[in-house]
Amino acid sequence: MIEFITIFIVIAISFAAIAIGVIVKNKPIAGSCGGMANLEDGAPCQICGRTTTGGCEE
Repeated sequence: MIEFITIFIVIAISFAAIAIGVIVKNKPIAGSCGGMANLEDGAPCQICGRTTTGGCEE
């Protein structure tokens, strides 16, 4: 039983550390591959049709 409690505590601390790191960084989550960053110049996105990788302009 002590092994279960120890592993549970280790996993809970790990999740808490990841959550705190995401909050402190204050950076939006971004994909590591694929998506708009890997489109050829002028190629439209297959999902939304956008052709630019920049942010939305108002």
